Amino acid sequence: MDYLQALDYIHGTWKFGTKLGLENISYLLQLLGNPHKKLRCIHIAGTNGKGSVAAMAASILDKAGYKTGLFISPYLEDFRERIQINGNYIQKDDLARLTQTIKQKVEQMLAEGRPHPTEFEIVTAIGFCYFAEQNVDYAVVEVGLGGRLDSTNLIDPLVSVITSIDYDHKDILGDTLAKIAYEKAGIIKPGRPVVVYPQQDEAMDVIKQVCQQRQAPLIEVSYNDIKAIDDSIEGQHFNYNKRNWAFDSLYIPLLGKHQLMNAATAITTALAMREYMGVAISDKAIAEGLSVAEWPGRLELVHRQPYVLLDGAHNPQGAQSLADAIKNYFPHNRVIMVLGILADKDVHAILENLVPLAAYIITTRPDSPRAMEAEKLLALVKEMNAQGQAIDDIECAVQASLDMAGQDDLVVISGSLYLIGSVRTYLKGALTH
Repeated sequence: MDYLQALDYIHGTWKFGTKLGLENISYLLQLLGNPHKKLRCIHIAGTNGKGSVAAMAASILDKAGYKTGLFISPYLEDFRERIQINGNYIQKDDLARLTQTIKQKVEQMLAEGRPHPTEFEIVTAIGFCYFAEQNVDYAVVEVGLGGRLDSTNLIDPLVSVITSIDYDHKDILGDTLAKIAYEKAGIIKPGRPVVVYPQQDEAMDVIKQVCQQRQAPLIEVSYNDIKAIDDSIEGQHFNYNKRNWAFDSLYIPLLGKHQLMNAATAITTALAMREYMGVAISDKAIAEGLSVAEWPGRLELVHRQPYVLLDGAHNPQGAQSLADAIKNYFPHNRVIMVLGILADKDVHAILENLVPLAAYIITTRPDSPRAMEAEKLLALVKEMNAQGQAIDDIECAVQASLDMAGQDDLVVISGSLYLIGSVRTYLKGALTH
């Protein structure tokens, strides 16, 4: 099996859908020698921000001198983004070899009459096998969906982290914040510290209850821990103070006020590892790790003259953060938007946040079977009295936005990470000419 055959095999398993539950992945990992039991992990769940916090936490551990695995989803341009060590993607040969091994175990499961593992279960197994084989010091593992029944939830993490909780995947996780929080809190392990981003009371009450039941020390990140110093399209400087921890003039290149809270969550995670688990992480490593942390496709400014901002805002909270960033960084610029959204998202709430800020909107169709048709999305946009047009082809939609933008205008491309991946690839050619 070569690399492309491995990708075909992995992506070919999407037809088995999303099935939450640990029985199948547990058996698959058992057949593989339980690689996850060899790992020391940080486990991160949440609706928004978990990827940013994972990237920052991994960057801190990297700067502390550790061989650090990072497991994330989805990917933007290259499947191998999902499984990295110290910023280097899994090698193509390694991915092909491990996929072949896992395929053999899957065939054994099927011969025994067991269900076929889902795509995410197979990717999780590849990630755990690779990290164990490469003997990483630590693995930062992002939950795929929910937490309690997510395939990643077989690990016994040193620290569990819960980022911002909001409504998303209501059909699977529940239609109240309490139900969603219960699923996210499923990653909390007995006696292990839990770092929690500020939550609405309904969600925080559930998390506190689970921490109490499992005697897990709870460390709440607070807005009071952070003092912003300056904020521009070049990045943000801030102070962080909590208990006996104090940092002055930290820097992150990531944009958006919410990233300050994500940074505080990553810092608190590193300090919890230091204080509760005795992991050697210096203040210098924390500062350096934050200063070089990258999280592509989220408030990512990829061009100037015109300004081009990419953001995979795919739920109301993400759209609100994007809207806040536009008002903060580009208050006087004319805004042209390219929007592509999945039909199973809260499309109206996303549009309510974004449409009023745009002078013109081009709707398009993300590369996903779940995508909303461009014409249908345009009809919703026009109901909000906005001007625009529908262009199905993503590259044509993006080029049209660039063609109509003046040097001082802002082109915002948003609505789905499936869209952002395609756009990043296209812009690498389009913006160099």
